[in-house]
Amino acid sequence: MDIVLALKALIMGLVEGFTEFLPISSTGHLILTASLLDMKGDTIKVFEIAIQAGAMMAVIWEFRVRIATVLAGLGSDPKARRFATNVVIGFLPAALLGLCFDSMIKKVLFAPVPVATAFIVGGFVILWAERRARLHPHTVRIHSVDDMTALDALKVGCAQAFALIPGTSRSGSTIIGGMLLGLSRKAATEFSFFLAIPTLIGATVYSLYKDRALLSMADLPMFTVGTISAFVSAFLCVRWLLRYISTHDFTIFAWYRIVFGIVVIVTACTGLVAWTA
Repeated sequence: MDIVLALKALIMGLVEGFTEFLPISSTGHLILTASLLDMKGDTIKVFEIAIQAGAMMAVIWEFRVRIATVLAGLGSDPKARRFATNVVIGFLPAALLGLCFDSMIKKVLFAPVPVATAFIVGGFVILWAERRARLHPHTVRIHSVDDMTALDALKVGCAQAFALIPGTSRSGSTIIGGMLLGLSRKAATEFSFFLAIPTLIGATVYSLYKDRALLSMADLPMFTVGTISAFVSAFLCVRWLLRYISTHDFTIFAWYRIVFGIVVIVTACTGLVAWTA
């Protein structure tokens, strides 16, 4: 692998890790970054999904004690079984819809302008959700992920399914969806982290298997660099976000989405930036 490709893979991994767990859409940022770096082709689309495994491993490492406790208690602890069941239930809606519509979504929506539009719409949804949280704090009924029911998990899972639209944000859909459904900001954010594990594993394995004919051993260095850089940046981001939500809301991310989306659309329409699908 030449140094230029390695640098591009490093940048893509950093973008994935720093954006995966923030409500700003990692997929959207990867599509835009790949366009700016002139990284094209079906192999790059697989790469963008595969490096999510690095971000997922960062979550597993950060919550390794909790995950180990749940796994050890599956046979004897009802609380652990309920938690694990809720994660599986929350994972299913996006998994099933993704299997049905994956090809169509990639063909139609994996492009800068649709992504930018989703950025803007998602930003306004976050502003509305945060305003609702300030005006109606009494609507919060779940302060811990351990208090969630199977129905709560299913509803949050349905919210996560909106993230199949590139630019919407998986974490944004689960966190804001959870808040609208009665979860506290902390509980919604933590459940989003845990829900990322089966979701990102499933997306990575499915993409690598389905598109295995596109890959070769020559691609391994690029995938390795991207995955490692995604792990490091995601680990730093998760640590930061857990501190941030204790004293802040997500309004700043909403305005970032709106401004960034407008910039992409304006530059695309005026030709200032040659965005490519």
